[in-house]
Amino acid sequence: MKKLKASSISVFTILGVFGAVALALKVMAKALHMNYNEINIIVYYLIIPLSWCVMIDYIIGLPITTPIWILLWIYIIWSKQKFFRKWCDVAFQLSVDFLLKFQRIGWNYWKASVIICVVIPIIIYAALIWLMMNSN
Repeated sequence: MKKLKASSISVFTILGVFGAVALALKVMAKALHMNYNEINIIVYYLIIPLSWCVMIDYIIGLPITTPIWILLWIYIIWSKQKFFRKWCDVAFQLSVDFLLKFQRIGWNYWKASVIICVVIPIIIYAALIWLMMNSN
């Protein structure tokens, strides 16, 4: 039996995480009658940052960032209501283009996606949870 190299394992891990996240987003999109790009933008640009705002407001003890984020998204949804799907398609493509820029440092699209969209948010959540537990 052939041994797997460490680099092979990391490729399998990256593809596995990427696949699991993509599958979860596809399931949510189908359940909510949206397309993949819409749910991706809503999760990564609305829901995750909104949860961070709630946590930050808890830490500072004032509801500042959450209402601002909610008002910003109310404006976005209201102003883009007739072409929200198209707007999400454009925003998603800009996100893909951003992730492809990491090829300069040797990351392919999947690796950049996992690091930027999974690992970094987990680190941010861990830091915010730690701050919440140690505030007051």
